[in-house]
Amino acid sequence: MKNLVGWPLRFGSFMAPFHAPRQDAVRSYAEDLELIVRLDELGYDEVWVGEHHSGGWEPVPFPEMFIAVAAERTKSIRLGTGVVSLSYHHPFMAAERMVFLDLLTRGRVMFGVGPGALSTDVEMLGISMDSTRGRMDEALGVIMKLLAAEAPVNHVADWFELHDAVIQLPSYQKPHLPVAVASTISPAGAYSAGRHGVGLLSLGSYMPSARLQLANHWEIAEKTAAENGKIVDRRQWTLVTPMHIAPTREQALAEAEAGGDAWLRGYYNDTSGYPPMFPDDTGKSSYRRMAEERAAFVGTPDDVADGIAWLWELTGGFGSMLILENCAAPPRARTQSYELFAREVIPRFTGSTSTLNEAQRRSHERSESGYVKKVNAQTKAHTDYFGTDGEAKDAGT
Repeated sequence: MKNLVGWPLRFGSFMAPFHAPRQDAVRSYAEDLELIVRLDELGYDEVWVGEHHSGGWEPVPFPEMFIAVAAERTKSIRLGTGVVSLSYHHPFMAAERMVFLDLLTRGRVMFGVGPGALSTDVEMLGISMDSTRGRMDEALGVIMKLLAAEAPVNHVADWFELHDAVIQLPSYQKPHLPVAVASTISPAGAYSAGRHGVGLLSLGSYMPSARLQLANHWEIAEKTAAENGKIVDRRQWTLVTPMHIAPTREQALAEAEAGGDAWLRGYYNDTSGYPPMFPDDTGKSSYRRMAEERAAFVGTPDDVADGIAWLWELTGGFGSMLILENCAAPPRARTQSYELFAREVIPRFTGSTSTLNEAQRRSHERSESGYVKKVNAQTKAHTDYFGTDGEAKDAGT
């Protein structure tokens, strides 16, 4: 089977994580960790875990701690912060925690950063929402210097100071652990990714207004990188989209629709204050409508593979595709979806079965040719013995 895109993609899951507030947090953590263990067993490449402090729907406040637990239970899957809200943290402490985690996991971590998404988080901490993007970019510049470890870092800002600062621990990954900036609708994340020469984590790939800007965001990242003497690589660009697959499209929708509606309405409308997204005829947010508009890939393995290939064409290419874990389907159905995705979808984008398919093709061609030769040989032997009239020839002639 030919790879459907220009280079092998990485696949994984993005876990905010979303859980309805009615569910016990301990049970939610257990479900998420169990799923990460299963993804590791299935050969997924990466999982990203978010940071949130309010709203009820996203109960992980410190992704670094969650990642430390997940790392102990897994073998090879890479684990990223999705994302650390830099405007809430002293940049030295944020960077040192991640370097420490890099050592503990022997190089399996990725450092995703952002400004902070929830206004309720910002208000509790007494931070102006207008200042979060500037804080993030300033902190990221300092963090990149700390990770480079070329010289002690000095920096005085109105919200933190550094004086001859050095992270005493060496990074396990060289030259340092990978860093990526979150981006949703505005181009601010793309500018920061380009300015600092790091990866881009497009969290709003499924939002209509954000999806239309994806290609433009990457162009901004490339242009800004060139202006700042940096390089950005499409293979370090990560997209996030809700997905659920089943043997039939009807089954996939039946499994995910009710939970998907609850997520759209409970989180985006009731908690975050967004207007209805993908409204149905009643004006309410609709997961079915979301799937129909390809903002969520819900259907058969072929449906989902077509959706990923379409995103590739829309953007011009990226490196990693993450399934947004929104708990739309029940736990068992979600796990089965990931299993089917690993078996039927991932190989189409990684080339992992290309040599096997080529071997089968060559064998098929040769077997067809060999079959014809065999039939011809049998026919000739029959003719040699019986003649064309079907009468056996004299053995002595």
